[in-house]
Amino acid sequence: MTTAHDHYAAQLPPPTLEEVSPGVYAYIQLDGSWGLNNAGFIKGKDALTLIDTCFTEARTRAYLEAVHGVSSLPIKTLVNTHHHGDHTHGNYLVPEAAIVGHDLCRQTVIDTGLQALHPLFPNVEWGNLELAPPFVTFNDRLTLYSGDSGDLKIELVFMGPAHTTNDIIAWLPERKLLFSGDLIFNQGTPFVAMGSVSGSLQALKRLRELGAETIVPGHGPVCGPSVMDDIEAYLYFVQETARAAFDAGLTPLEASRQTDLGRFADWHDSERLAGNLHRAYSELRWEPLGTVLDLGPIVADMVALNGGQPVRCLA
Repeated sequence: MTTAHDHYAAQLPPPTLEEVSPGVYAYIQLDGSWGLNNAGFIKGKDALTLIDTCFTEARTRAYLEAVHGVSSLPIKTLVNTHHHGDHTHGNYLVPEAAIVGHDLCRQTVIDTGLQALHPLFPNVEWGNLELAPPFVTFNDRLTLYSGDSGDLKIELVFMGPAHTTNDIIAWLPERKLLFSGDLIFNQGTPFVAMGSVSGSLQALKRLRELGAETIVPGHGPVCGPSVMDDIEAYLYFVQETARAAFDAGLTPLEASRQTDLGRFADWHDSERLAGNLHRAYSELRWEPLGTVLDLGPIVADMVALNGGQPVRCLA
């Protein structure tokens, strides 16, 4: 029996593998909505460095098949840009790799297990997932080397709290190429409920200073640095909406229902506004950036804002 999920998923374009710089590939899963993340890899002299995995077993297996279609070299390093399942659930399918992430990424993967936010996605076929957190961790910066001659620098830099508490980027300065993780959503609504609104704005400032010419975002098409203007505008919009609603005594859900998204209405996953307002309210209460919030009310409000239906997830 074909479900609505199957019908809409069949309308998606197939994932693509794009060579964004010599020997550097982006794996793009459009339309980039819930669970349809981007990943990628760097081809080295004798091994591959992988950036993130995917949400489900099937999607990660398809990703790895695409990688091995380009190169038969072993995957010796796997970088997780943050803890969310659409970037880490498939880690266990790369058992030969050293899994690298921020200290907080490792701990959050362990603490949340495989169930974080799953109530949002009742129709997803997860496969036989196994927990595989990073086991090589760092606090601020870590440099890896890859490339055909083995000397291409990959700078891993901690940027959180922003999208989450544990975001890192993979920056290739010689190529002016950035794997941003979910610090950047291209054509989709940013989601900072598990991170920080103001921290995300600071992260964007730091990203601009890098001078990237090509960006592989966490979700959406490969893009240039101008994408940051729209994200910044949305985050300021969230702050302004939150401030007025907080002062008026509205709940995040009430504020979300009264808000005209204007220029941001065409971005998918607009229900994320409710979660983002929960985070903005936390910051208006002067709680420390990245304070852990109860996900129950956040999930409930996003579902309510979505007409009481599970959010659109075609992973």
